[in-house]
Amino acid sequence: MIPFPDISPDIVTITIAGRDFSLRWYAMAYLVGLLLGWRIIVALARRPALWGGEPPLRPAQVEELLTWIVAGVILGGRLGFVLFYEPAYYLSHPAEIVKVWQGGMSFHGGFLGVVIAAWLYARRTGTQALRLADALAVAAPAGLLLGRIANFINAELWGRPTSAPWGVIFPGDAAQACASAAGPCARHPSQLYEAGLEGLVLGLVMLMLVRAGGLRRPGLCLGVFLGGYGLARFVVEFFRQADAQFVTPDNPWGHVLGGPVWGITMGQLLSLPMILAGLGFACWALARR
Repeated sequence: MIPFPDISPDIVTITIAGRDFSLRWYAMAYLVGLLLGWRIIVALARRPALWGGEPPLRPAQVEELLTWIVAGVILGGRLGFVLFYEPAYYLSHPAEIVKVWQGGMSFHGGFLGVVIAAWLYARRTGTQALRLADALAVAAPAGLLLGRIANFINAELWGRPTSAPWGVIFPGDAAQACASAAGPCARHPSQLYEAGLEGLVLGLVMLMLVRAGGLRRPGLCLGVFLGGYGLARFVVEFFRQADAQFVTPDNPWGHVLGGPVWGITMGQLLSLPMILAGLGFACWALARR
């Protein structure tokens, strides 16, 4: 077992008028991830050869697109968490919905928010929506990598109990939930599994696809990203602890479909449409002349 590293969720804390204001690693991951995505899309927009012609955006347009994407990530991520994971609580406490600083964001909701924001931007500017989606797909893994590392630093979204030598003893509720008289509870560092698969591996796949001419086939990069993320998330869910509201004594793994032993979690349920859509976009792009 590996003790949890002594890393504070706060990068720096400043006290002003008796109140503490903290810059957190989670917020920094969002900021840096969005900035990296912005620079990646600018770099793509400056290389027409990658697209086999005129890129869908001029470099100067990417900054305006970033504003739309930020709104889509925050609104979609928050509303996705509210609707997919804790609708009953937030329907009875609607004032809590806006308190994003308390945590609670959904990737699948954020993804839908980005889709809507990008589609509206494309309609407004006359940009080819599918080629814009390809550019966003190439840029996304960098943010996913940083976000999952921030989840690990926050000691949240931890994995299921394990006896593997790389199991991590997370602090707080994670350590107590499966502790015994013999010792503390070790869990899969599922956040790092996701960082490696959704961020690092998928990011390298997307870069290799771009180098191989993937942007010349509209929809191909989008399809590979959707399918790759959906598959990675589906696999990691076997090692990730389900959200507490889905776990009961009769359903310890938090399955939302199927039985308590064999079934799928909410994360897997939301990932299945991404896998199918990814396969559809990729096959359609490859079939076009």
